[in-house]
Amino acid sequence: MKNSAGLALGVSLAALIAAPIHATELVGAVQFDEEHAFTKALREFERVASECSGGSLTFDLHKNSELGLEKDYFENMAQGIAVDYAVVSPSHMSTFSQKAPLMDMPFLFRDLDHWNAVMEQDALAPLAQDVLEQANVRLIGYAGGGTRNLIVNKPVTNMEELKGLPMRVMGAPIQTRIFEAIQAAPSVIAYDEVYNAIQTGVIDAAENEAAGIQQMKFYEVGPDIALTKHAITVRPIAFSNATYERLTPEEQECVLKAGKAGGKLGRDVESGEDSKKLEEMEAAGLLKTHEFTERDKLLELAEPVKRAYAEELGATDVLESINAVE
Repeated sequence: MKNSAGLALGVSLAALIAAPIHATELVGAVQFDEEHAFTKALREFERVASECSGGSLTFDLHKNSELGLEKDYFENMAQGIAVDYAVVSPSHMSTFSQKAPLMDMPFLFRDLDHWNAVMEQDALAPLAQDVLEQANVRLIGYAGGGTRNLIVNKPVTNMEELKGLPMRVMGAPIQTRIFEAIQAAPSVIAYDEVYNAIQTGVIDAAENEAAGIQQMKFYEVGPDIALTKHAITVRPIAFSNATYERLTPEEQECVLKAGKAGGKLGRDVESGEDSKKLEEMEAAGLLKTHEFTERDKLLELAEPVKRAYAEELGATDVLESINAVE
């Protein structure tokens, strides 16, 4: 009995010696459950940061919008309160950073390989610097990877079939400008009204990624998917700079390393899930995908609008850097 008690005491003492004396708990937030790509990206961030820091960084991730929505997370991080890390859409950063919405511009990326190369080569660094200066929030990694295509009630495979196509776009003015440039006929309609608008003939098309098509059952009214691949989502992992500055230099390095790792896993998961969802819906006979044969023409028509928009945002240099990535 004495030997086993002594052994237990020795183990507990060893555990105490090995454990960090001052652990820092970081609070995270995500709108989704454990299975979502964003949550998986944040879990990878936590894993790498914990391992790298030897356990001095611990994590408390609140899921399912428990701490509000992405815009709330970002505002909290900017103020240095309540939330330390989260995945946040660039559109929710625009209140602080004029340049951030460039990340969401249609036709910013030539294809999935170009999108991944931009992330890996850190071509978005000037946008991240502007967010840091304007909002006091660091962008430490880039998740995302949903590819947006046209959802149409008839096959659209070329410029002639696209011309004058009545379609729904999101409210940001750049969306209307881009789709007008590629010769469609865009109009802004609330997201929850899209299904009915196609069903009643108000519009013939909308645009979304596979998860949205599946969730909203858009395939019931728009079963023909034109693979325009006009946008690939960028969803940064954001980290409060007020929190970052309180960490030790070693912990800061761990946060940056973990942010890149979390972003990479998030991109791999979401881009893989996106194509898989489309394939599954097509195999089930819910929709039919159509290659868009003149995609090079779409890129050509969009380029002047992209450049004008980048100039308005003061981000022409960033657009040029992104275009130059091979």
